[in-house]
Amino acid sequence: MVEKKKKITPVKNKKGKKLEKEITSPLKGLGTWFRLVSPKIQIWIYLIILSAIISFLLYPNILISPREEYSPGDVANKDIKASHDFLVEDRELTKQKRDEAVKSSLFVYDFDRSGVAISHRIKESFSYARTELKQILSIELDPALRSEKLAQSRDKFFEILGITEDPVLFDQLVKNNFSSHIENAGLIAVNRILDKGIVGNKAVLMTQKGKGIILRGIDTQKELKVTDLDPFYDLESARQHLSEIIDQLTTKEGGSEISDTIERFAQLLIRPNITFNKRGTELRKDETKKSVNPIYFKVKKGEMIVREGEKINQIHLLKLETEAKSKRSFPIRGMVSMIVMIGVLLALSYVIILRRSNTFKADSKNLIFISLTLLFMFLFVRGYNIVAEEIARGFSFFNIQVLLFALPISLGAILVSIFLGLDVAIAFSLIISILASIIMEGRVEFFIYFLIGSLLAAYGVRNCRERMVLIKTGMRVGLLNIFIALSIQTLSGTPYSPAVAISVISGFLGGILAGVIATGFLPLIEMAFGFTTDIKLLELASLDQPILKDLMVKAPGTYHHSVIVSNMVEATAENIHCNPLLAKVSAYYHDIGKINKPVYFVENQVRGDNRHEKLAPSMSSLILISHVKDGVELAKQNRLGKEIIDIVQQHHGTSLISYFYQKAKEQIKQIKKKDGKSTPVKEENFRYPGPKPQTKEAGLVLVADKVEAASRTLVDPTPARIQGMVQKIINNVFSDGQLDECELTLKDLNQVAKSFTKTLSGIFHSRIEYPEPIAKGETDKKRENGDSDNMPAPHGKNGSRENRNEVKEDLKRLGIP
Repeated sequence: MVEKKKKITPVKNKKGKKLEKEITSPLKGLGTWFRLVSPKIQIWIYLIILSAIISFLLYPNILISPREEYSPGDVANKDIKASHDFLVEDRELTKQKRDEAVKSSLFVYDFDRSGVAISHRIKESFSYARTELKQILSIELDPALRSEKLAQSRDKFFEILGITEDPVLFDQLVKNNFSSHIENAGLIAVNRILDKGIVGNKAVLMTQKGKGIILRGIDTQKELKVTDLDPFYDLESARQHLSEIIDQLTTKEGGSEISDTIERFAQLLIRPNITFNKRGTELRKDETKKSVNPIYFKVKKGEMIVREGEKINQIHLLKLETEAKSKRSFPIRGMVSMIVMIGVLLALSYVIILRRSNTFKADSKNLIFISLTLLFMFLFVRGYNIVAEEIARGFSFFNIQVLLFALPISLGAILVSIFLGLDVAIAFSLIISILASIIMEGRVEFFIYFLIGSLLAAYGVRNCRERMVLIKTGMRVGLLNIFIALSIQTLSGTPYSPAVAISVISGFLGGILAGVIATGFLPLIEMAFGFTTDIKLLELASLDQPILKDLMVKAPGTYHHSVIVSNMVEATAENIHCNPLLAKVSAYYHDIGKINKPVYFVENQVRGDNRHEKLAPSMSSLILISHVKDGVELAKQNRLGKEIIDIVQQHHGTSLISYFYQKAKEQIKQIKKKDGKSTPVKEENFRYPGPKPQTKEAGLVLVADKVEAASRTLVDPTPARIQGMVQKIINNVFSDGQLDECELTLKDLNQVAKSFTKTLSGIFHSRIEYPEPIAKGETDKKRENGDSDNMPAPHGKNGSRENRNEVKEDLKRLGIP
């Protein structure tokens, strides 16, 4: 076999040299890679892709170009509506509220409660002065030097106090020897004034009288709100109050000179200790401004932002900018979140419900079908919702809720139940109901409405064999929709409005539409995906099918055999919980491959005319094996469906053609005796290629095929012999491992044996021999036989030796030892 060369195309590089580039299709390579991936991984890839597609369909604005940009004064060239709910900041109102908050913000003043520090400086300064004065007076100094020493002491004294020098005050203190009375009185008077607080400009402070101020301690940094500002002093009132305090303190001493000295000393220590903190005040204003949250107003989905021909103003621009900003930011985040949520929903549905079924194990066709159905229904719901919104805006006497009752969402559940079964349809109903309710803005009542209707629809068509079942199921769903729609309207608070009547009509119409649309979709889906429904099986069960007519004409024995096998499996299938209709129809077609070479099969041979006598055993086995391949090809040509094609291919499994295998072994022995050399016979050359039966129906057809063929070899088919033969065939099939890959259990095989025995006993029941008219001269023969109504059968009980040999020969040819 010559390998085909791949197409090579010369390609020039920048230098002009020719390069050879192999042309390959990326899509083809991707498809090849995907087929090589294990089925389990394929399923998870499908789930991820499906989640991404559905999420994208929920947020299609990602790929939609932004709206036309406008400036103030432009004229809108079309109506612009809000595509979704969003909040718009009212900037003017927000600014107004923030300005009000800033105005109400309190000024910050620093309060220096430094009484302890002043007391310490006064005591230190007076102690120093007394010590210095004592030393100066204790030594006789010349006046100039003495004056110099006193001047130095004066500078140091006022430096310790931290006030401006006052030579007059110092001379008075020297004169009084820095009296402790002066020290204590001045200390008391100053502390009393400073404790109440002195402000530099009380007029400015009093502007905050209505609000109050924040008084922050410099040493403790604690803040205190003060609303009563009158007790604070300014410098003038502080000095006045200081004189009063000193007068009270010096009344006992009675010396006006000392009182003046104390007052002069205290006046120098008085200074403002409450000062305005500009930076702290500004920071507090900023904090207050930031604490005011922006004020928003809501724009509802579908609300008119600007009408065609209207001039664009600042409010319009603000709405358009906010909507464009939300579209840029939210869809990406929303789509990613939705991919995760929908992915988890699909994954859990598969793991908990769908993985138990064998629906998705065979191939990816079923998974593709359910994915496309889910996408179709999702798009249908989304499109219907958009149309319903537009219709509802045009009519004021009913709302969108009324129109949503007519949504035929149970269509998806009907299709999935018919093609994939009830279990898969239940999971599908749950998923599509959740997705539909998301489109309806998460309304729980519609989730219940969609789910209940879908479940009833899926249950109603679980055993659909007539197309009228779809219409009847649609009517039942419609009646159920009416009751649920009335309940939803009652919950909405409008049980007596005109919309209720429309809701009743819409609910019933939604169920009917689902059944009608499903009726039209069924044949299209059967053709597109090659599904075999019960309806199609009923059509194939007609014996007027062209392929069955050909079988009846060209291979009448095989045709009769197929009809008997179909009766056997149909009577048995229900007892072992498999599809009786599929088993029956498959039995009709399981041997259609014999049409090509009918005379090479014993049931179509006339007695004495055996074509295999002139053929080698290996050639005979190839002819017998070829009928399986021919049958598969004919089944595909006649579009019988995958289920029937699989049973045609599996109805012999990998069983051994024992007759020709033994015959080949005998020929090898004879050759070995004669020539001394021989090639061993390979058993696999005399086995059918398989595969072994994968389903209960295929296993049932295999057993029935062998049992029916073996039953033809029974000379006297009594019930006991039939039972023994059936049991023996089933034991041989089981021990050969032909049923290892299907789900038939020992209990099922026991039921199969009982049913086959009963059916074959009915087919081979005994009949009485009807008397014939006796001609003259035959009276003596009648007397010899005793009773004309009890004439002997042509064959004895066990048959002649010739018949017994024929039976053994036929059994061997059937592969039964």
